[in-house]
Amino acid sequence: MCSVGTPLERRLQHCLVFRNWNKNMSLLSAIDDLLVNTLTAIPGLLDRLEYLSGLKAGEHYAHWGLIRVHGERAAQRALTDAHALVLSEVLRTPLRKLVEDVESACAASDRLPSVYLEGLYRNYSSLLPEEIGGGSSRHFSSVLHALSALASSAEPPATRPSA
Repeated sequence: MCSVGTPLERRLQHCLVFRNWNKNMSLLSAIDDLLVNTLTAIPGLLDRLEYLSGLKAGEHYAHWGLIRVHGERAAQRALTDAHALVLSEVLRTPLRKLVEDVESACAASDRLPSVYLEGLYRNYSSLLPEEIGGGSSRHFSSVLHALSALASSAEPPATRPSA
């Protein structure tokens, strides 16, 4: 197996190879189950981050299927780890690729990138996992700010109706 790509990409590749090798039994850990069966269905890092933060209710995450299959403790650990992993991927991804991510998300939902990013920026603290390093919050805020500036400069100026 090749060891290129980000940690998330390598983990997903490993899980997919294992799943293809062993189609009859699900022997995936809770984190691998979450990555392979849930997060791969969500295109884009920012949408994945939004999804995971949406599962958070207070100090705990709510994912009925993961809890049912793996138990409360394993599911909570998997969701916490996945949330931190996805945020880490966002922070290490080049802005150029994140701009493409924003464009894809907006095309799929028929939103303007500036409106999408404004919503993310307005709620950025809720997008962060509980277990986060001190600089990551500021870094994430800076990434959203840079993406917003890039999106605003790329959108055509609003036209005024003629009088």
